Amino acid sequence: MKMLIAVAAAAMLAGCGLDAASSAATAASLKKQELEQGQRTMQQARQRIDGAMQQVQERAASRDE
Repeated sequence: MKMLIAVAAAAMLAGCGLDAASSAATAASLKKQELEQGQRTMQQARQRIDGAMQQVQERAASRDE
């Protein structure tokens, strides 16, 4: 009987460990996706800023002519 209880307890604890590991992996995956999205957003912002700066320089150059 004691052996059955020990086996049942071990199985429950192992199940909790798997659940925690699965949750951690899911959280890490979500954080990776957030990071990648942030990097894409930052790259798009840089491109817009570069385009705006180029327009400013072109306008300034055309005024000087």
